[in-house]
Amino acid sequence: MQSYRFHPAVARWFEQTFGSPTEPQLRGWPAIQSGRHVVISAPTGSGKTLAAFLASLDVLFREGVEADLPDETQVVYVSPLKALSNDIRKNLQEPLAGIRALFGETNGREIDVRAEVRTGDTTAAQRQALIKKPPHILVTTPESLYLLLTSDSGRRILSTVRTLILDEIHAVVDDRRGAHLALSVERLAALTKSASGGPLQRIGLSATQKPIEEVARFLVGTRAVDDAGNPDCEIIDIGHRRELDLGIELPGSPLEAVMSNEVWEEIYRRLAELIQAHRTALVFVNTRRMAERVTHHLSELLGADSVTSHHGSLSAKLRFDAEDRLKRGDLKALVATASLELGIDIGSVDLVCQLGTTRSIATLLQRVGRAEHRRGGLPKGRIFPLSRDELIECAALLRCVHRGELDRLIIPEKPLDVLAQQIVAAASTEDWEEPRLFELIRCSWPYRNLTREEFDSAVKMLSEGFSTKRGRRAALIHHDAVNHRLRGRRGARLVALTSGGAIPDNADYRVVLEPSETFVGTVNEDFAVESLAGDIFQLGNTSWRILRINSGIVRVEDAKGQPPGIPFWLGEAPARTAELSQAVSNVRAEMEKLLSDGKDVRDWLVSEMKLPTEAAQQIADYFAATYRALGALPSQQILVMERFFDESGGMQLVLHAPFGSRINRAWGLALRKRFCRSFNFELQAAATDDAIVISLGTQHSFPLEEVFRYLNSKTVRDLLIQALLDAPMFTIRWRWNATRSLAVPRFRGGAKIAAPLQRMESENLLAAVFPDQLACLEHIVGDREIPDHPLVNQTIDDCLTEAMDIDGLEEVLRKIEKGEIRCIARDLPEPSPLASEILNARPYAFLDNAPLEERRTQAVYTRRASERNGSDALGILDAAAIDKVHKEAWPEATNADELHDALMLLAAMTEDEVQRSVRHEGNGTAVEQLLNELVASKRVARLRVGEKRFWTSAERLPMLQTIYPDAGADSQVTVPESAQRQNWDRSAAIRELLRGRIEVSGPMSVGQLENILGLARSEIETALLGLESEGFVLRGKFHPNTTEQEWCDRRLLARIHRLTIDRLRAEIKPVSLQDFYRFLFAWQRAGPEHHVEGAEGLESVLEQLDGCELPLAAWESAILPARVTDYDPEWLDRLCFSGRVGWGRLSTPQSPNARVSAPLRSSPIALYQRENLHDWLVLTQPNSAIELSIVSHAVFEALQRGGALFFAELVRR
Repeated sequence: MQSYRFHPAVARWFEQTFGSPTEPQLRGWPAIQSGRHVVISAPTGSGKTLAAFLASLDVLFREGVEADLPDETQVVYVSPLKALSNDIRKNLQEPLAGIRALFGETNGREIDVRAEVRTGDTTAAQRQALIKKPPHILVTTPESLYLLLTSDSGRRILSTVRTLILDEIHAVVDDRRGAHLALSVERLAALTKSASGGPLQRIGLSATQKPIEEVARFLVGTRAVDDAGNPDCEIIDIGHRRELDLGIELPGSPLEAVMSNEVWEEIYRRLAELIQAHRTALVFVNTRRMAERVTHHLSELLGADSVTSHHGSLSAKLRFDAEDRLKRGDLKALVATASLELGIDIGSVDLVCQLGTTRSIATLLQRVGRAEHRRGGLPKGRIFPLSRDELIECAALLRCVHRGELDRLIIPEKPLDVLAQQIVAAASTEDWEEPRLFELIRCSWPYRNLTREEFDSAVKMLSEGFSTKRGRRAALIHHDAVNHRLRGRRGARLVALTSGGAIPDNADYRVVLEPSETFVGTVNEDFAVESLAGDIFQLGNTSWRILRINSGIVRVEDAKGQPPGIPFWLGEAPARTAELSQAVSNVRAEMEKLLSDGKDVRDWLVSEMKLPTEAAQQIADYFAATYRALGALPSQQILVMERFFDESGGMQLVLHAPFGSRINRAWGLALRKRFCRSFNFELQAAATDDAIVISLGTQHSFPLEEVFRYLNSKTVRDLLIQALLDAPMFTIRWRWNATRSLAVPRFRGGAKIAAPLQRMESENLLAAVFPDQLACLEHIVGDREIPDHPLVNQTIDDCLTEAMDIDGLEEVLRKIEKGEIRCIARDLPEPSPLASEILNARPYAFLDNAPLEERRTQAVYTRRASERNGSDALGILDAAAIDKVHKEAWPEATNADELHDALMLLAAMTEDEVQRSVRHEGNGTAVEQLLNELVASKRVARLRVGEKRFWTSAERLPMLQTIYPDAGADSQVTVPESAQRQNWDRSAAIRELLRGRIEVSGPMSVGQLENILGLARSEIETALLGLESEGFVLRGKFHPNTTEQEWCDRRLLARIHRLTIDRLRAEIKPVSLQDFYRFLFAWQRAGPEHHVEGAEGLESVLEQLDGCELPLAAWESAILPARVTDYDPEWLDRLCFSGRVGWGRLSTPQSPNARVSAPLRSSPIALYQRENLHDWLVLTQPNSAIELSIVSHAVFEALQRGGALFFAELVRR
């Protein structure tokens, strides 16, 4: 320690407390003490925070030795979470107190180095005390740092700062908070430089990122980055490769696309077992609703006092209480969302469980790293996949961890809404010359590419405001364009202080407990609006009864443990990272090769992926069934599109593309827009990380493989911009950007503006700057014209690059155009196993506004994973179904009028076809008689077309004469005047001729039509394309083993699909009760034809009845004689004497006080194989006593004393 030039008292305290430094500390201290900017990247629990702090503490205590420390803030520590900031302040007290005491021993006086926290949870009194007597170390958050920089008192405190520590920098660097913080850091550096003239040392603490150099560039800004992109910063990268105990947990039942309640119960029980096997456990989930739901079920298994929840919608008091209880060991488990990902002090945790996939490698490492969060600890984590696709993703996730792979860091560039807010904040504190402010902003790394035009457009927006019917609004700065100076308007600082920050507002309602007015937490606006007084819901593992709902407030009382509902919160799901999507694709591609080579997939999964056998078997079965259905496994090199009918007669189009939901969302929206423009129908669509689904109507008909060419890499961006304007993402992000840019304030007159009013104001603002967006579509011709406005441009850019990945989509389309990606199109009678997940997609995957109950995907029957029969033929239409539909569709005639109808429908029928249509009955009606009757009435005629002969009706004759101009009639017909007046075009006539024939014929090839009708192949193909464009026919290879493309009437094809599916379903159809009993008699060998004979037959019967307890007298009087022909009791005696069979009572008496007596005729006796005796004894042992929670034990005792009680009586007792 002395080698690091620490004061002896500081070194002595560290050695007494920790012994020896960790690698981040060994390498970090010299760099920090040299005064350079430093980034320390290391796994959680490696001592990064103390590595950053101890050098600063040493400087402060040394200065205190030389002279009294002035009340000046010298170190600012910024944490992304308020709770983490409070923890840091608490954890600083120990070293401060210890070092202070040692200084007192050596120097005879104590040095008072103080640390205080300033966050959104700090009270007004604490803030005032902080201003009067600034601490030497200030712990804060990015948002509070911004507020301090924007207030005069805060700027006075910060003007003396020499060291800035950004902890958990990776948590903010890749979003809006990072851009906001980067500008605040540059404002702080400018402030300290003007006050003291010295540089601001910047220290960043981060989990391992890729590339870590990007984090360093973010930390130091553009002034400290050379032309080659190298940051002037000491990068200490310890690496993230840390030994981890990771594993996958599966329920006993196979995973499905949607989990049943029974499978959830299996997961809860397994979770409870793992929690009880460890001292403390942390259970991570991906949503707040899931956190409350899992907490509720675990409370029933472990006791309400043993588990609680932790998420952002709980009040700070409840969160702190949960953290403290876990730290003290009062909780067995804490169920949390991302609110506990970062290094909040929750004490020692033995186990981390993750329900569902994390969708990123870094998140898994961060969460599992919370277990054994100490030096030398071995983090232990268990992942519970919740669907078959999640199982694949979790397997790929663990593979990435074992290989040391990481997600690539992407820093958003120059968000203009944050820029506008910081310009207002800066201009409201001092006057700025435009060039100087522009250069200051460009010093922050996210704004390095900001152009002067973009800066000027933001200044113009802030100085001119927005012209609305209520006058000019949101003009917040004065712009002296002559002298190029900026100054805040009156009230601008108040708006910047009350409405600043990068975290967007949500529309949550506050939950307040009466009569104490205690803030409990928040619930979603939609949940609050849909609730009624008297409803009971759970929040923070406590049941609350709603008393009344006011504007923005849900007033509640304690529901005394009554069964609650679970509230919901709405939001966008995070997308899977590109690196994890690539890993999932790689797994699929490798398995595709194994399947195509006929190799064992399960063994590869066990050996290569290190998966448990059960998980490997489920993946192998899932992908084998998919491969049989699709002929390939979709990956980023092989895209598969499937189409199938639903129960409503429409069709579903599923594109399997495991690129992640950002690319798929863009692809789905663009495809939806292209379909809309092609067919003039708005379609339902959804996109997940692995697939896109588009619900087609009955009028959509097109070659499936052409969909891959619907979009072009050069034009897809413009098309997607027009598509996203109608998507919910644009409206949401517009409101966020309007709020962040201060165009729509969050507070007015000292009160928070209600969410509905904010929505209205943002809509009014949109109407002012982008009127086409809210205009009636009837008055817009062509595309909407996009105005060149900073907020509109930013909102569109957010949609394209944040919610979606337009660059990634363009790259995928380019590869398709170059042939680098193989594209497969399959028409199936029912969805493939891989389509189940997207068909059951959650609402956050929807690309349109249709609610869940109105989704057309609800009309699709999907198989369960256990339904494996017939999966080999899933992609094949049943030949018998095709024949049946053809026979049913072909017209039948029993009299002349019905035969005339058939000729009207088909227009041209051969002699054989007429014979096939006329039903021969016992009355002797013949084809000749019906034709003669029609010929005599001049209603039909036979045409001669070369060597072919066609019968046709008088009404269709002009059409056929247009098609066959050289045709001659054998008899005279009377053509109706209406038919004579119709002028036929040859192509239209051929199209109508084919329409009538295909409508009654089932699948037909062009060759078949050519042979029957004698038309040129090109004419037939042109007519079929016209029918396809109308949605009348579909093309494909429908007959089994056919090699030629066929065409089929859409309605008939839907019937063929239904019959095929009915046949597949019949393979697993429950048998009748009679068949079941017949099976039982055969299985139990009780039927005469199934009896066995002799001692060997008796032994086989006893193997089947091994361990079964039956009345003693029944064995040799009824059971065995009913199965063994000429049963002889000596055979059983010999088996018992030989030691192969034993007998006895395995089960224990129901009454523990029952008197032991000799066996009676009715005593339950089992005959068993002696080799299995141990197993039977273990299985029949009585259950151990169940440990009840305190509340459950009280209820049990009340029921014991009082007998049956009503709920109200139980509550009173």
